[in-house]
Amino acid sequence: MEVTAVATQGGYGSSNWVSSYLLMFSDSGRNWKQYRQEDSIWGFSGNANADSVVYCRLQPSIKAKFLRFIPLEWNPKGRIGMRIEVFGCAYRSEVVELDGQSSLLYRFDEKPLSPIKDIISLKFKTMQSDGVLLHRGGQSGDHLTLELRRGRLFLLINSGEAPSASTQTLVNLSLGSLLDDQHWHAVLVQSTGQQGNFTVDEHRHHFQVQGETNYLDLHSEISFGGISAPGPPVSFAQKNFHGCLENLYYNGVDIIDLAKRGKPQIITMGNVSFSCSQPQPVPVTFQSARSFLALPGTAGEDAVSVAFQFRTWNEQGRLLSMDLVSGGLLLVLQDGRLSLSLFQPGRLPSDLTAGAGLNDGQWHSIAFSAKKNHLSVTVDGQVAAAAPSLGPEQIDSGDAYYFGGCPDNSFGSKCQSSLDGFQGCLRLITISNKAVDLVAVQQGALGNFSDLQIDSCGITDRCLPNYCEHGGECSQDWSTFHCDCAGTGYRGATCHNSIYEQSCEAYKHRGNTSGFYYIDSDGSGPLGPFLAYCNMTETAWTVLQHNGSELTRVRGAQPESSHTGLFEYAASLEQLQATINLAEHCEQELAYYCKRSRLVDKQDGAPLSWWVGRTKDMQTYWGGSWPDLKKCTCGFEGNCIDAQYYCNCNADRNEWTNDTGFLSYKEHLPVTKIVITDTGRPHSEAAYKLGPLRCRGDRSFWNSASFNTEASYLHFPTFHGELSADVSFFFKTTASSGVFLENLGITDFIRIELRAPAEVTFSFDVGNGPFEISVQSPSRFNDNQWHHVRVERNVREASIRVDQLLQKTQPAPTDGHALLQLNSQLFVGGTATRQRGFLGCIRSLRLNGLPLDLEERAKVTPGVDPGCRGHCGSYGRLCRHGGTCQEKPRGFSCDCTFSAYTGPFCSEEISAYFGSGSSVMYSFQEHSSLSKNASSHAASFHGDMKLSREVIQFSFRTARTPSLLVYLSSFYKEYLSVILAKNGSLQIRYKLDRHQDPDVISFDFKTLADGQLHHVKIEREEGVVFVEIDENTRRHVHLSSGTEFGAVRALVLGRIVEHSDVDQETALAGAQGFVGCLSAVQLSHVAPLKAALHPSHSAPITVKGHVTESSCAAQTGTDAMSRERTHSFADHSGTIDDREPIANAIRSDSAVIGGLIAVVIFILLCTTAIAVRIYQQKRLYKRNEAKRPENVDSAEAVLKTELRVQDAINENQKEYFF
Repeated sequence: MEVTAVATQGGYGSSNWVSSYLLMFSDSGRNWKQYRQEDSIWGFSGNANADSVVYCRLQPSIKAKFLRFIPLEWNPKGRIGMRIEVFGCAYRSEVVELDGQSSLLYRFDEKPLSPIKDIISLKFKTMQSDGVLLHRGGQSGDHLTLELRRGRLFLLINSGEAPSASTQTLVNLSLGSLLDDQHWHAVLVQSTGQQGNFTVDEHRHHFQVQGETNYLDLHSEISFGGISAPGPPVSFAQKNFHGCLENLYYNGVDIIDLAKRGKPQIITMGNVSFSCSQPQPVPVTFQSARSFLALPGTAGEDAVSVAFQFRTWNEQGRLLSMDLVSGGLLLVLQDGRLSLSLFQPGRLPSDLTAGAGLNDGQWHSIAFSAKKNHLSVTVDGQVAAAAPSLGPEQIDSGDAYYFGGCPDNSFGSKCQSSLDGFQGCLRLITISNKAVDLVAVQQGALGNFSDLQIDSCGITDRCLPNYCEHGGECSQDWSTFHCDCAGTGYRGATCHNSIYEQSCEAYKHRGNTSGFYYIDSDGSGPLGPFLAYCNMTETAWTVLQHNGSELTRVRGAQPESSHTGLFEYAASLEQLQATINLAEHCEQELAYYCKRSRLVDKQDGAPLSWWVGRTKDMQTYWGGSWPDLKKCTCGFEGNCIDAQYYCNCNADRNEWTNDTGFLSYKEHLPVTKIVITDTGRPHSEAAYKLGPLRCRGDRSFWNSASFNTEASYLHFPTFHGELSADVSFFFKTTASSGVFLENLGITDFIRIELRAPAEVTFSFDVGNGPFEISVQSPSRFNDNQWHHVRVERNVREASIRVDQLLQKTQPAPTDGHALLQLNSQLFVGGTATRQRGFLGCIRSLRLNGLPLDLEERAKVTPGVDPGCRGHCGSYGRLCRHGGTCQEKPRGFSCDCTFSAYTGPFCSEEISAYFGSGSSVMYSFQEHSSLSKNASSHAASFHGDMKLSREVIQFSFRTARTPSLLVYLSSFYKEYLSVILAKNGSLQIRYKLDRHQDPDVISFDFKTLADGQLHHVKIEREEGVVFVEIDENTRRHVHLSSGTEFGAVRALVLGRIVEHSDVDQETALAGAQGFVGCLSAVQLSHVAPLKAALHPSHSAPITVKGHVTESSCAAQTGTDAMSRERTHSFADHSGTIDDREPIANAIRSDSAVIGGLIAVVIFILLCTTAIAVRIYQQKRLYKRNEAKRPENVDSAEAVLKTELRVQDAINENQKEYFF
């Protein structure tokens, strides 16, 4: 019958009831199967008293002849007592048994080239792990096959005429596992066209046929149980099915009923019976490492032989041990291999090893025998035997065989080995060629056992369904499964958590600089990571390249033979869409060059060229415009070359022009295709170049809300994270407690809260009772700083991590409830009861990788404000080298004004290469001008105020001595010089009193003119100087020349140009200057290299000689010169020409005539020069036309040359006309 529900009640009028029980079912009474809920729950909740009725609906229902109720827990004050009622209905069954040599062939009306449109349903049970259940062949190797392989069911749909071997198999799916368990399994295959469903028991897989064909050329016959008719060879083993089929239907036709009635459509091959009378071996399950089965043996026999079948997931375990009169035998599974050891007194153990990978969950046959001079073991028909010399001299069998573990105080020390007992299933046990009756063992008539489940194999495939996400590889043992996340880009117990950030903005605020990074836009969602370039400016730009970045020239394209340019990106369209949706702004530059090539038809306005974005729609607007305008940049700005058109190209000029600009409408990006149809006319040509997709910012990273009252909250739709759920967010608060997030179900719930000032707690219930995990910090979380929280719950474990503190983890029950079932709204910042609400800010809230828009919801919620300021308190540390943090409405920025560094975090040093004789001088204000410019940051160094302290930092690389690195002069002839002496030693010379000799601080432990990069820091506090070189050499020195610096005049790097009253060593170094690289030079708030190379405002800087921006990390000399970017600097302090205009010029007639003659000669020379230039450029143009290269790499260079020639000709023609 089909059982749909059961009801239980305690014993009438007693204290006897069962509070939990197992339900098992069977159709033979010898091989039982346990009923499970949710693929993991084995136990049923029973009664809490003797009178109430507990009703339990079975979903799915059970088709069985026998039910067994096994009490697990009962009233401790009473005994086991159960009244049971079973609900169900009659079940009709048509059965056929196939013996592995037989099959059924069904022939139906012929339908040539029929579409894939079939509905096949059946049930089967078998002891064999391999066999073909059905097969429908066709021409050229087409076929549809349902095949059992190693206990898994495969659906294969194959096209023999596919264009390549890679697309030959249109469908290749597998479902189910351990299907050779001698229990009924239901199969349903539904296919229509290219869509279909494949269902085995309760597991369903929707499939789509690969390739472009909807049709298979199949024969009008189908065989069940094997491949009945000869045909083209197939790619799999043609082993027939051995077992029973039930209720077999093909497109509504009852195949078994037709066969029973002998209908001509059915051809029966081999021995077929219409009942299921297969042998029912009794299995036994060893449930734990302590399980054992003790069977009696006959003592004193001179030979021992044992055979059995087993299946397990464990790599190791003790299978069998037995005592001999002298010694013993031990059979173990170790690393998936079988090992047989014979122990005899006075001899070394004899060992045999056989098989490999025996922990694959399949049934394996084992047989071993031992007798005089003979020892062998057979695994799945493969024999491994020991040499006769290693065999036993004699065998005296003992009186007991121990399968699995051993009872206490048995088998001496050998039974106490470190190897645990076997966990798995055994069946078909024979000892000395006699079958063991396990039913007699179960009834207590034979042997002894502990912690066994007889007449049932309780093995479970914990990798089905596969809970390892993102391509993680599942492996398992008897009690749990494991996920190998190597190479997936994810981590965690189920490979759920991405190891990459969701945007370049997130990488930036971890302190990363520009470079290539993997981006995972949806975090733990289904989209994988992709590689992108992150350009870290004040905002982070994500740059995604494509395969068509070079200029492409087009000729000969017409409407009937158009040119199509396709663009493929380093990420999929789904990944690109997720990135674009997150970004604040996206753009893509599209340059379109044209010569007699129009974008639209003048007559009817029909588009002649267009582009396609990710929406796959035709777009007729071009760079710099918006979709509704259908214009180009010039039409948007009103400066097209022909005012009656909105695009330059539509003017249809016989010369090159272009329509270039940025496409920035996010919904249409990225560009995936460009189509050009108007280059087929004479002298007509077009060219285009598409830039990379560039996206700025991350809208979700700074998306935040401020909760102002404990009763305020934001609500969102129910969170669906049944099997895997992760929540991440930032918070900051001054409150001591509050609930961040809560979502409730009927009994299930999740909650994340600040339980105490230094404790964050994640609590949840999925039906196994409430669990809590807490992270406690040595410092308080309510410090008004941003803190990051991430929690995760999956079928394996739950975890919580706060900031960089150690992650706390709670394992899930092995066979507990797994589904998190919620049904209420998601509350953020509070609870449904409006109690224990959160006071503070929550930012960047993501659930299973998807961001929630807190700001949008906060705009319409009382007590909650969108946004949250105060980011510098947490992120200000990212501003380095004296940079100051500046608050922004969405984030922050680093102000590098007073730093010698630049970049988003003031971490990119500014370096310069100094050539011979070059110098950079930063001049401070003159003594008399102090009062006029007191606000200048340089004013603090001079004037009437004395300088009692300064800090100088810089890095350098050189191989030249002597050299002057830094020279600081004073209006009072006081100075500081940092030089490299002739021997390469570093010398710091302080002269703070012009009447005394300078103090000299010398570092001569090694030469610093070694071409390596060195870092110097000099810090003076009155008469005490602290010097640090390369962060490992430090020295404190007391000065004798003074404690104060007079008014500072100038800071010089390199050669001292002006005359200075300095000591001889400084003068020699100053005359030589510096050749090499100087980097990050800073005197308190003055950065002379930054003022020279990156001027943001007018600065009193003077540059002499060859000074170019470079990288001190590069090698010196010519190699360094090859890497630097060259800049030109004006000499801001250069002298003005003091020659005055001539006031009394002699104006005589001769002078006027001479002037006129000079003008005429000048005009004639100019005319001649113009004519020669036009002639040369025309020749150059013709030569370029004749030798135009065809390869794409030179197309852009050729076009640029032509454009320059065209511009020059136009310009010269205008000049000639003038």
